[in-house]
Amino acid sequence: MAHKPKIALYWCSSCGGCEESVVDLAEDILAVAEAAEIVFWPVALDAKYDDVARLDDGAITATLINGAIRLDEHVSMARLLRKKSRLLFAHGSCAHLGGVVGLGNFFTNEEILNRVYCDVPTVNNPDRVLPRPETRQGTTVLKLTGLHDMVRSLHQVVDVDYTIPGCPPPPALVKEAVMMVLEDRLPPKGSIVADTRALCYTCPRKETRPEMLEVPSFKRVYEIEWDPEQCFLNQGVVCMGPVTRGGCMAQCIQANMPCRGCFGPVDNVRDQGAKSASLLASLMESTDEEQLKKIVETIPDPGGLFYRYSLASSIMKGRVRRRP
Repeated sequence: MAHKPKIALYWCSSCGGCEESVVDLAEDILAVAEAAEIVFWPVALDAKYDDVARLDDGAITATLINGAIRLDEHVSMARLLRKKSRLLFAHGSCAHLGGVVGLGNFFTNEEILNRVYCDVPTVNNPDRVLPRPETRQGTTVLKLTGLHDMVRSLHQVVDVDYTIPGCPPPPALVKEAVMMVLEDRLPPKGSIVADTRALCYTCPRKETRPEMLEVPSFKRVYEIEWDPEQCFLNQGVVCMGPVTRGGCMAQCIQANMPCRGCFGPVDNVRDQGAKSASLLASLMESTDEEQLKKIVETIPDPGGLFYRYSLASSIMKGRVRRRP
């Protein structure tokens, strides 16, 4: 009897939504389990690092890694799974682009730790105790994995064969990626398992998008009562659909929310945030410098908006910092 192909899944720095995208396969996950052997999935199986290390190189047919690279442990596991896997998938926005986690690159580790463990109003830490790499309790030494200065996407650490985009990816795309492997119908290496066109091509509101847009100011979704049938941009609500890859079935749009950009840029776009800024700049109706400044001020967090998912993999990678 032929051996079943081996599948592995691993979770780096993420919210857990990509793990849910696998669970959301529902009964389809039983078909995957019947056709393949899941050999490593820490969130669901009691398999250890040593179990993976003992496998022959290339023994795993395909591994799905979700989450951004933030810790020493993430780097070591990504490298180990790359070595043991014939195919490696970046699973979700954080592995693909750095994701929301990548917004941490706007801050130093010290700023982040102080915010999380000391300055959040719901935290009671008067002594401002922060996590340390090493702590002694009697004769016992407890160690934490190292925290990197910068968040990185998976492809910035190891070679990635394919990408499943989204925050999280729709279960249909996860299923398609797995079935591509099991049915031996892989696309060219480097392919993204989604549409090659921008979301606007499949947006249910595309017929209401005018040829020319002139926006005097931008609105956040809670500031106006917007028309659920009209293009968001036509109403002055920022929507990243024109610069975002399609394939998500316009789920946010269907829920009457503008596109946030989680599927990443379309082909041949190097920097999704820069492309997004260029898009909005083209919608500003004024040529007066003071008026343009007022329009820009209606976007309260341009970095968080334009680079919500792609900061870590962008040209600038994060905030420019002075080196000692």
